[in-house]
Parts: sequence; structure tokens; C-alpha cells
Amino acid sequence: MKRLLVLAGILGSLFYSGTASANDEVKKLTEDPNQWVIQTGDYANTRYSKLDQINAGNVGKMQVAWSFSTGVLRGHEGSPLVVGNVMYVHTPFPNIVYALDLDNEGRIIWKYEPKQDPNVIPVMCCDTVNRGLAYADGKVFLHQADTTVVALDAKDGKVVWSVVNGDPKKGETNTATVLPVKDKVIVGISGGEFGVQCHVTAYDMKTGKLAWRAYSVGTDDQLLVDPEKTTDLGKPIGKDSSIKTWQGDQWKTGGGCTWGWYSYDPDLNLFYYGSGNPSTWNPKQRPGDNKWSMTIFARDPDTGVAKWVYQMTPHDEWDYDGVNEVPLVNQVIDGKERKLLVHFDRNGFGYTLDRETGELLVAEKYDPAVNWATKVDMDKNSKTYGRPLVVSQYSTEQNGEDVNSKGICPAALGSKDQQPSAYSPKTGLFYVPTNHVCMDYEPFKVSYTPGQPYVGATLSMYPAPGGNTMGNFIAWDATKGKIVWSLPEQFSVWSGALATAGDIVFYGTLEGYLKAVDAKTGKELYKFKTPSGIIGNVMTYTHKGKQYVAVLSGVGGWAGIGLAAGLTDPNAGLGAVGGYAALNNYTALGGQLTVFTLPE
Repeated sequence: MKRLLVLAGILGSLFYSGTASANDEVKKLTEDPNQWVIQTGDYANTRYSKLDQINAGNVGKMQVAWSFSTGVLRGHEGSPLVVGNVMYVHTPFPNIVYALDLDNEGRIIWKYEPKQDPNVIPVMCCDTVNRGLAYADGKVFLHQADTTVVALDAKDGKVVWSVVNGDPKKGETNTATVLPVKDKVIVGISGGEFGVQCHVTAYDMKTGKLAWRAYSVGTDDQLLVDPEKTTDLGKPIGKDSSIKTWQGDQWKTGGGCTWGWYSYDPDLNLFYYGSGNPSTWNPKQRPGDNKWSMTIFARDPDTGVAKWVYQMTPHDEWDYDGVNEVPLVNQVIDGKERKLLVHFDRNGFGYTLDRETGELLVAEKYDPAVNWATKVDMDKNSKTYGRPLVVSQYSTEQNGEDVNSKGICPAALGSKDQQPSAYSPKTGLFYVPTNHVCMDYEPFKVSYTPGQPYVGATLSMYPAPGGNTMGNFIAWDATKGKIVWSLPEQFSVWSGALATAGDIVFYGTLEGYLKAVDAKTGKELYKFKTPSGIIGNVMTYTHKGKQYVAVLSGVGGWAGIGLAAGLTDPNAGLGAVGGYAALNNYTALGGQLTVFTLPE
């Protein structure tokens, strides 16, 4: 009997160990560079590929292998997936999914086209984009614009389960991808411009049953925090950490949406993401730090409980959403190898933190034009430790309601929006698509009505001083907080980057060019103009031993909303239409996948 009990204990510990590791299938597939099974490339969100068949020496010979029209003419963000010999392609609203047979000239194996209410379109903030699919457990996961989360059978496209994650009539929508971890699928929500109280939610991967939900702002039980154990810069956050920083019940319409990217560390069993802007955009109407909007969260995927938090922009006055990607790398900093988290925030600062403890290690400007704050206070003995030191001239609250604060850099779309960076372990550098844009910002009083815009500010955008360029593609040293090299672009670089073992980095431009540059020097090695502006993310895979590079083109997103939605008022699109009006001279609407390879 004793031997049986010991054996049972061993088996139990093995079972526990198995459930405590990452989803084995996803982890194994992401480690195979021949496939691309989640949008971030890997759990660490590095967007790095070990493939090197296409490299710095031969990328100049790259040619178009084939292309595919999606049939939708709006902004195409995200990227296709490749699982085995099948490619899965998604579109903006109505969020069509295609399965293409790579063994048979891209023949359509199946097509899923959800029937969504078109009334969701005007509720979506900044175009009808979707950042793509994820694969796990024989299923393809899609989070639709109307917040329906769908699990599709990867073989035939049939719906295995679906669940509604929000209510568009209240302003809740979705533009983001999902993160499959262990036995769960983790999803976010959009709606910060509609006064939504935002959250991340985990659903059972096999059934779609709700596992847990964690809000960004609210009471401790809603936040899924332990006031004594969840920390902020090493100190317990304390009881009612969020609602104490809002006036009255303002937190109930507080925003903090979660429409960005997610990373996961299987060794620490923590996933990471950022929350968005507080509602409204008029800071006078919401005194306080407005925690935990604009915050990086580290959470346990099993329970949703937060281990630590860090707020980048307390009491946001500029719409500097904190949702951008959080790549996970191990690098030497101050003579010691650390488990790091890197984050290029909308506010223009590049942050490096210890991802186990949340300790802030580096916070530096990654665009020299940033002027709304002088620096982030790094003095641990200071009362303002970890906070940006705001320049009063660019404070939209201090200047007051109905006052147009001019020359604020960056603009509301940030020094970088959601377009994800890439990291190369060969160079130790991050490759960051950026915006070089400033704004005028005029807050005004606004009242909350469910399902109606709750913005409270008028914006205009324009190139940063010193030239007419609106973007840069930079290489960044996250251990030092320094730009290594920078390539100016006429428009913002709204495409996600890809770094490879071939010592090259790919990215796309709003005019429609796919570009390849040398990872060490930034020297341009290749460019090809696709049919429409690129706001999609570059990916790579192999088929029958041959490497391919693929990207979606289809101008849109916040920067291209004027073209995508046919808007002409310069202040429309939350200020972007006027700033990017010249795009009309370089590209037109489109929806196409273009696949490249080397000639035979």
C-alpha cells in the first residue's frame, strides 16, 4: 500500500508539472521556425525567426512567389499563420478566415465568414482592423469585432465553440488577437473611447467556458489582486489601490482597455500585457492617478491574479495607451544577466524591467522629439520614483478645458502604437517601427452615455519639428536605453517588424513597400512596393524546404483611417486624417497577401 501511495504521489506530481508548463503543443510549434502559429511568433513576443536561407547576402534577389486577395478593402493588421502545410489568413471586419493549401497553389480549403451586425463598425475606434488568429489544440481561434470569441476546427473550419466577450451596444468591441496558454485562451477588449470598464478574460480552450476575468480599474476583487502581495515598484499596492485614484464612481467608466499584445513566460508562469487610456480624454473630469490604466500587468494565467503592476503614465492627459507589446528577453544589465521585459510605450519612453519582480531598470526616450516630459524619475529615494516628470507647457490639464495645447510630442498615437517591434539575439538589439508625430490637443467637457463616444478632446496631428518625416525605423539597445541607428521614413512605420537569423530585419511602410535592412547597420538591402499601404506584420515560414516571407497589405489603421473610411475632415479620425492626408498621393485601398522567396 505504501508503494502504491508513493507511486500515486509521483504520478500526481507529474500531472501537476504537466499542467504547470506552457501549452506543450503551442510551445513546441513556436520553437519550430518552419511554422508560425501565433501572431507574436513565440511566447516571448520577440518576432525573431531562426530561418537564414534568406539572408543579408541574397535578400536583394528576393521575388514575389504568389499573392492572395482577401476581398476586403480596409486596414489589414496582423499576419497569416502557417501550421504544417496550411496557411490561415484573416481579414478586417467582417473577419473572414481562409485556410489555404500550400501543397496545392494556395487552394482555399475552407472559408469562415461570420455574420456580424454592421452597427459594430461605427463603435470601433480607429478602423475595423483585426490583429489576427492563433492556433492551439487543433483549433484556430478568432476574436471577432463584435467580441465573439470563436474556436474553429483547423481541418474543416467548423465552429467548435463560441462565446460573447462583450457588448458593442455599450461600446465594447475587439481588434486584438488572442493568447493560447495551457488549457486557456486569454482575450482582451476595446472601448476606451466609449467609457468601457475594460478587462482581460480567460476561457477554457476546449469548451469556451469562462475561467476568470480581471479588470484594469475597479475594486480589488474585480482587479484580481492581493493588496498585500501584488506589488508596484517593489511595494504592496494596498487596499483599494485603483478606486482611491478616481473621483467618485468615475472608475466605472474608466477605460484601461486591453487591445494590445500578450507575452508569456512558462518558467515564471506569468503573462504580460499593457492597459490603455483612462476615460475620458479630458483629464479635468477624472482627478487622480487613474490606476490601473496605462499599466503593465504580470498575471498568473491559471488564476488571473496579478503578481506586479507598473503604471507608465499616471493620470494620462494625452491618450498614451500602454497596450504596446512586451517582449521578454534575457540580457546582461549592470554586469548581471536578468530576466527582462522591454516595452516601447506610446508615451515615447522605452522601458526595461525585471519581469520577475517588476523592478524598473531603464526608462529613456526612443524618439528625440518627445517633449511632454523631461524624463522618468529613476531615483528610488524620490517621492516621484518611476513617474514621468511632466512639462507644464504640454500638460493638457494645467492649460485647462477649451484651451488648445500646441506642439505636444508625441501625438496621441504615440512614438509607437501597437505595431510590434522585433528582437534579434544575434545583435542583442530591438528593431522598432515608430511615429515621429506631434499634436495640438484641446480638451472639452463631455458626458457619458452608454454606447456613445466618450472622448472629450479635439486633436490635430503633424510631423515633428526638424523636417517632414513622420516616422523612423530604429535599432534600440534596451540595456542602455540608446538608439543604435535610425532610418527616417516619410510616414509613420505602422507595420510590425521581423528579425531573422539571416542578419536581416523586415518591415513595411504606409506607402506599401516591404523593406529588408541589415540588422547590424540598417543598410537597405531590398524593397518592393505591394498594392496597398502595409500596416500588417511581416512573418516567415518554410514549405518543402524553401523559406518564404509574407505580409498583408491594405492601408488603414489609425494612421490610414482617412483612406480606409473615406474621411476628409482634418480633425476626424481623432486627429489623424489631416496629419496623414498626403497618403492619398502614394497608395490606395487594398486587401492582399504577398508572399516572397528567392528564385530557383
